[in-house]
Amino acid sequence: GFIAVFVAAGSVAPAAAQSIVKHVQAEDGRIASGVWVDNTFYLCGQLPSPQTPADTAKGAPAVYGNTQAQSESVFGKIQDLLKAQGLGMGDVVMMRVYMAADPAMGNKLDFAGMNTAYSKFFGTPEQPNKPARSTFQVAALVSAGALVEIEVQAARGK
Repeated sequence: GFIAVFVAAGSVAPAAAQSIVKHVQAEDGRIASGVWVDNTFYLCGQLPSPQTPADTAKGAPAVYGNTQAQSESVFGKIQDLLKAQGLGMGDVVMMRVYMAADPAMGNKLDFAGMNTAYSKFFGTPEQPNKPARSTFQVAALVSAGALVEIEVQAARGK
């Protein structure tokens, strides 16, 4: 009797809403570059592109530039990746910034340099939206010489 009542009660309960999840990933990649959950896009952390690529034959490291240049590189990459998903910088609702100290600045964070780059993409007359944001100081980033990594979440309006 108990099982029959339980099954009968379960059959009249409304079905739970299911989220639509879509992974944006390359076949040979270790992680997804981004993941859609319904109308929200989660973009993985982006590092700057080197201004001077590494010359591995001579053991020379890549050169990325100062924090402002690196941040502009990262924001440009984010803008391009969002555009490929039909989104723009105005759709960014949350941002996490990971910053390493700059040896050229006495091993201090160049928060002002990052904010200068940020202000070119957010809170402008052309793009007035500003996301919620958290900034973290980290000991180092995965690419030697990189001073900033940024991840964002963007939401598409209905």
